[in-house]
Amino acid sequence: MTSVSNVASEIANDGFCITEPVVETSLLDQVIDELSSDVPRAGVRNLLDVSPAARVLARHAAVRAIPERMLGPHCFVTRAILFDKSPDANWRVPWHQDLAIAVQTRVEVPGFGPWSVKEGVPHVQPPADVLARMVTIRVHLDECGADNGPVRVIPRSHLRGKLTQIQIDAAKRSATEIACTVARGGILAFVPLLLHTSSPSLRPAHRRVAHFEFATDPLPGGLAWNLCWA
Repeated sequence: MTSVSNVASEIANDGFCITEPVVETSLLDQVIDELSSDVPRAGVRNLLDVSPAARVLARHAAVRAIPERMLGPHCFVTRAILFDKSPDANWRVPWHQDLAIAVQTRVEVPGFGPWSVKEGVPHVQPPADVLARMVTIRVHLDECGADNGPVRVIPRSHLRGKLTQIQIDAAKRSATEIACTVARGGILAFVPLLLHTSSPSLRPAHRRVAHFEFATDPLPGGLAWNLCWA
């Protein structure tokens, strides 16, 4: 695990970092309590629209510390999701990069595409330089050990830019992966272009994660980020 003071260099080099617990359990409990009766299988998109406690979490100094070091003090949340891997929703995610961003409306701009819509919000794949100026913060509401379906990453894979499926298949065969085990209240931070995956959990327990995507630069050609509450 790393301290917040070292995250900028660690993420630049490896594409990710893991912190010690930095968020108080009382706030984690508030987020869980608010959503306990409303979480469908697998989680909740547009998390900040439905959870006041999640909005507090997104503004928490420890949560913003990493993106502010990476992107500057004016960074903002453009997408927020609650993932809940549980006995009822114990999924597998193949190796991938996070290539889509959330925007306010669809505007055709060269270099942006293809498009999709998720829970009513337009999403588009931007050029790699846009993704390189973003950072994802995953606050673990539960402890995530090696047997609870942790995210696994290939360090430094973000330095290769956008990868084809053939390149992804080659990378996962030849590289050494790391399982990102995180304590409750700890953070897994990574850049969207980092190759990552996760397997089903081996033990029947919740693995709830508040996933916040931060950006700071304006988009071109009339495109606008989907600005969240934070």
